[in-house]
Amino acid sequence: MSNTIAVEVIATRILEIRGRKVMLDRDLAKLYGVPVKVLNQAVRRNLKRFPDDFMYQLTWEEVLSLKSQIVTSGSRSQFVTLNSRAQIATLKQGQNIKYLPYVFTEQGVAMLSSVLSSERAIQVNILIMRAFTNLREILLTHKELAAKIEALERKYA
Repeated sequence: MSNTIAVEVIATRILEIRGRKVMLDRDLAKLYGVPVKVLNQAVRRNLKRFPDDFMYQLTWEEVLSLKSQIVTSGSRSQFVTLNSRAQIATLKQGQNIKYLPYVFTEQGVAMLSSVLSSERAIQVNILIMRAFTNLREILLTHKELAAKIEALERKYA
């Protein structure tokens, strides 16, 4: 997989929750090639490195909202990735989510590189940082275009 494709795939896993761009622990664990439990244990051992603006746990309401987004927007790539996680998307009747997922902001993902030091973790972190940067650039471009359109509308209205 080339870096460009990888960055695009990673970008589809960046969600907006509580007004922040974040990634789910399960997506990060999959990218790093470790079980979610291992990723979360590494974080718990280094909690001082992860203040609330770097990482937080979702509420039941947020999990249910994600689940409903999966059901109603299954064709969107960011929600399709959630379908691979049985804990959120494909629970069998009578089963419950055992643990609420954690989400990591861009700074939290960067901090993960200090607690997960494998070669793969380093390479994945670089790609994730590029994905966040690409999203910021896209958002900035959209804001600039919106401002130009608004200026044209005022000029010709």
